[in-house]
Amino acid sequence: MKIGIFDSGLGGLIITHALKESLGRYDYLYLGDTANLPYGNKTKDQIYEYTKKALRYLFENDCKLVIVACNSASADALRRIQQECIPNNWPDRKALGVLIPSAEVAVRSGKKIGIICTVATAESGAFDREITKLSKNAELVSKATPELVGHIESGDYASAHKDLKRYLDKLSASGVDTLVLGCTHYPIIKNEARKIMGEYVEVVSQDEIIPNKLKDYLKRHPEIETKLSKNSRMEFLVTKKTMANQKFASKLFDSEIYLKKVMI
Repeated sequence: MKIGIFDSGLGGLIITHALKESLGRYDYLYLGDTANLPYGNKTKDQIYEYTKKALRYLFENDCKLVIVACNSASADALRRIQQECIPNNWPDRKALGVLIPSAEVAVRSGKKIGIICTVATAESGAFDREITKLSKNAELVSKATPELVGHIESGDYASAHKDLKRYLDKLSASGVDTLVLGCTHYPIIKNEARKIMGEYVEVVSQDEIIPNKLKDYLKRHPEIETKLSKNSRMEFLVTKKTMANQKFASKLFDSEIYLKKVMI
């Protein structure tokens, strides 16, 4: 059985690449819902329905465990799916998000935590809620950055860097000591974020923490790990295929990546 990775678009490929580098012996099935990108501007109900369909597809295609590599979906849909859909329909499967691991690292890193994320993630209050659970003393400054995903997916990095600087200059002025890149697209601009914030601000990038979190999870859950196939295979699926997202995927992996269009 495979490890599934789901994102609203192709930002989750950054985490997929990191998993390949760290845990490359496993078989992976990636699904990007590019037909409905971006989730960050959708309603909670829309995000829930899209995420539920995606997980159903991955579970039905032999995924034992799914990483929901989308902060908007992790914030607005994952808990409900974990509590209702999975026990009722796929009791032997698991779905994990990327938001809580990011919150855990942020709390260990600093006390005044800045977060940049999509509108849906910001409005959900999920990062604030999880960080407050972990530390009552943490001070949070959240900033929705709605333009960044579109710029990154289209390859317009000049505009992405311009908008990023505008957002981060405000967070820097507020005195944050830690910055969470709260969207799976944002690791692609993490180096620019570190330059802007300076050496005294810790930047939490999900591609750098999820592999170790998954490795630890699999150690603690041998009943799942032993069911996973280990042929080092990867398959990449999208719900809408364009030349732009094909180019984006190949750029991330620094090699030719074949995206297969599917209906979910």
